[in-house]
Formats: sequence, structure tokens, C-alpha cells
Amino acid sequence: MSNFIISAFADEIDMDLKKQMDTLDEHGIKYIEMRGVNGKGLVEYSASEAKEIKKQLDDRGFKLSAVGSPLGKIKITDDFSAHLDLFRHTLEIAHVMEVKYIRMFSFFMPGKEDPGIYRDEVLERWSLFVHEAKGCNVILSHENEKGIYGDTAKRCLDILETLDCDYVKAVFDPANFVQCGEETYPRAFNMLKNHIGYVHIKDALYSDGQVVLAGYGDGKIPEILKELNDMGFKAFLSLEPHLGSFEGMAGLEQELDVSQMEKGGPGKFSIAANALKDVLSGL
Repeated sequence: MSNFIISAFADEIDMDLKKQMDTLDEHGIKYIEMRGVNGKGLVEYSASEAKEIKKQLDDRGFKLSAVGSPLGKIKITDDFSAHLDLFRHTLEIAHVMEVKYIRMFSFFMPGKEDPGIYRDEVLERWSLFVHEAKGCNVILSHENEKGIYGDTAKRCLDILETLDCDYVKAVFDPANFVQCGEETYPRAFNMLKNHIGYVHIKDALYSDGQVVLAGYGDGKIPEILKELNDMGFKAFLSLEPHLGSFEGMAGLEQELDVSQMEKGGPGKFSIAANALKDVLSGL
């Protein structure tokens, strides 16, 4: 267990930073993968506003594990110039927040077209990200989100091997692989294990894609964490429970009907945090 550092998407607790930190303190968690805070996305704030958020974190002894950015979470057919500007701004935010990891994606694919048609465009855009980030002391962390180019282990590996950059790593999200029909372990894990820099703790069921507590789904989270621990992997495990809706979720997840979902909050987050601790205690 000592090899892992637990972090969390605290906006699933509440958008208010104080409430986020209060709940995390109850669980001894001092890191946040900051996505939404105090009413909007972290990358929507100016650098000076981000400094005020950083001060609130410092005053309570909290740090960020990653910027939970929406970068690469647009359609591959959308204009890229404004998105590249957002990336440059995000680099500035990461510097202000003194955080190394930036969570990113590889663009939503149109309809039922073969993603391979857009491979070159995806890699060209990511090459620009890599160029802009050179010397910034950040890790560009690609998440295997459903519906993007890199939603399968094979295409994730394609991105990572083609870019061949020591500051581009994989965010391994078991639930997202399950929702794409991928075998998380051993197949996807073995393909990507040499590139994993960060892990999301989110589990799901193959039967209907429903997100469930860590260790209760088909994501093989206990097996994955055991092997990572045996490998001496020392990095963040970021809780992303998705056990119901939370403020801002509808704007972050495509093709997701949140109208009938219960509100997220401290209670559901606590259940998810305890489930992860149970998994870790069994390693």
C-alpha cells in the first residue's frame, strides 16, 4: 500500500473547495486531481485566480496530483487553434499550481467511422502538445476515454509509442476500458504497463457499463494494483467514483443522461474511498 498515493476528483464531493477538503481530510487524503472547483473548471480560471485557489490549498496542507483538464475532449473535426491556446493556458495553470500531471484525451471520433482515418490528425495535434510542453516539467497524461481515438489499449499504445516522449504517459482507467469491451487485465494492462504513469480508480460492469465501487466490477482493479505494487510502481491512484451525478458532470461527459441520477456528495464519496482502502488492505 505504501507505494501508492491516493488522490481524488473532489468535485464529485462538491464544487466548493472547502467542502472538498473537509471530506478528504476525513479520509486522510491530501491530494486532489482538480477538475471542477468553486463553480467552474480549473482551467477556466486566470493565472491570478488560480493563485488564490493555490493559497486555499496551501493553508489546509493540500496539493494537486493532476490538472483534470478537458484537453483533447473535443471532436477531431472541431477547430484546434482555440484548443491549443487552452493547452498553453493550462501549462500556465499547472505551473501556478505546482503540479506535474495534466490529464488529457485524444479527441472524440465522428459517429461510426473507422478511427484509423483520423490517426494522423490525432498524432499531429498531440505532437503540437508535446512541442508546447517541452521544458515545462509536466507529464502529459493520456486517459483512455470511451469514444476517443485512444479508447482501446492498442490505440493507446500507438499514441505512446509513436510520440516516444518521456513526458507523455498513460492514465490507466479500468472502467473506461470495460465500457469499451476491452479486457483490462491482463491484456490491456500488459500492453500498457511500461507506459502507465497514473491510475484512475473507477470500476464498471461489462453487462451494462454501469460504474460500481472499486473491486465490485469487471475492471480487475485488485489484480492491477497488486501487480503494480509488486512492480514497485509509486504513483497516484485517483478516485473517480462516478456513483451518481454531481454538479458539472453533464458538461464533462458526452452521451450521458444524468437526469435520473442521484446527486453525488460526501456520503457516496466516502463509500468509494472505503472500497479502495479495502482493496489496498488486501495487497
